[in-house]
Amino acid sequence: MTTPDVTIRGGGIFGLAVAWAAAKRGAKVRLIETKAIGAGSSGGLVGALSPHVPEQWNDKKAFQFDSLAMGEAWWAEVADASGLPTGYARLGRYQPLADDRAVEHARSRAEEAKTLWQGRFRWEVVPAEGEFVPQSPTGLMIHDTLTARIHPRMGTAALVEAIRARGGEVIVGDAEEAGPVVWATGVAGLQALSEDLGKPVGNGVKGQAMIVGLDARDRPQVFATGLLIVPHGDGTTAVGSTAENEWTSPDTTDEQLDAVHARAAALCPWLADAPVLTRWAGLRPRARSLAPMLGEWPGRPGHYVANGGFKIGFGMAPKVGEVMAALVLEGRDEIPEGFRVEASLKKRIRSEE
Repeated sequence: MTTPDVTIRGGGIFGLAVAWAAAKRGAKVRLIETKAIGAGSSGGLVGALSPHVPEQWNDKKAFQFDSLAMGEAWWAEVADASGLPTGYARLGRYQPLADDRAVEHARSRAEEAKTLWQGRFRWEVVPAEGEFVPQSPTGLMIHDTLTARIHPRMGTAALVEAIRARGGEVIVGDAEEAGPVVWATGVAGLQALSEDLGKPVGNGVKGQAMIVGLDARDRPQVFATGLLIVPHGDGTTAVGSTAENEWTSPDTTDEQLDAVHARAAALCPWLADAPVLTRWAGLRPRARSLAPMLGEWPGRPGHYVANGGFKIGFGMAPKVGEVMAALVLEGRDEIPEGFRVEASLKKRIRSEE
């Protein structure tokens, strides 16, 4: 094996995105994953690439918008380089509106979106009618055209082959590190970082999801509070997910997933008779700041962190990869202050919006 210019630890979406961005810059890349590609939350099922609401703009929302906007070209390049499908499609999202107040807020945000989303994508209130649309008490729903989907397992497999096509190494097992090291090791990485810094910087939150046998591949996904329904291009539909701070087993599904399934069928009756094909449970890495944790590992020169994707890792991945590769290989720091490790040393964990 040749000596790499940069080593990435972790074969989840952040590690793969950083490796791909570095390989595109011509660097010799070595990615080391000790268990399996997508062994953590990146091996899940849902794959919703969706934005926060277009209001109260901040660095996190701006970064996320940029990443989602670049996603179509980014994933197309991965597919071209690898020769594999990724499951990416920008088909938008429906959100039912519960009452008149929700409708009023949605219409106000539609005006904000015209500016904040730069006229490139729409957030609009439309009638909740047609095939594969959610039940809505008001008969209205939000339709945004920024939201996209990815098939997580297809996407990670395609990234592996794209990295290799650019001359990078992807090693499952262990190998020597060389050059700067980027730690993108999910929940285990948050634990290691917390121990090293002597203060918790994040934790793991359990999620559960399922795949059902329903073909709605050309339809927008559906979002309601705590519930995602994402049609995939292979003729299946993902239903999720739970967010559990306490659990008995991190990788076992239980009645909480059954409750999610029941809620999904009530919201979208066309799901009711779809057979359950696959169930999944795993831990998502959540930083205390609730933003991706990027940048230098404090007190460890030559070591960097790319962690804390939580529920938005796949959507954030294109820009995470680019800014981390720029930092590590070029010394160019474009990371928002709220994304730095130090931000998670200061923040208290709170519920995501």
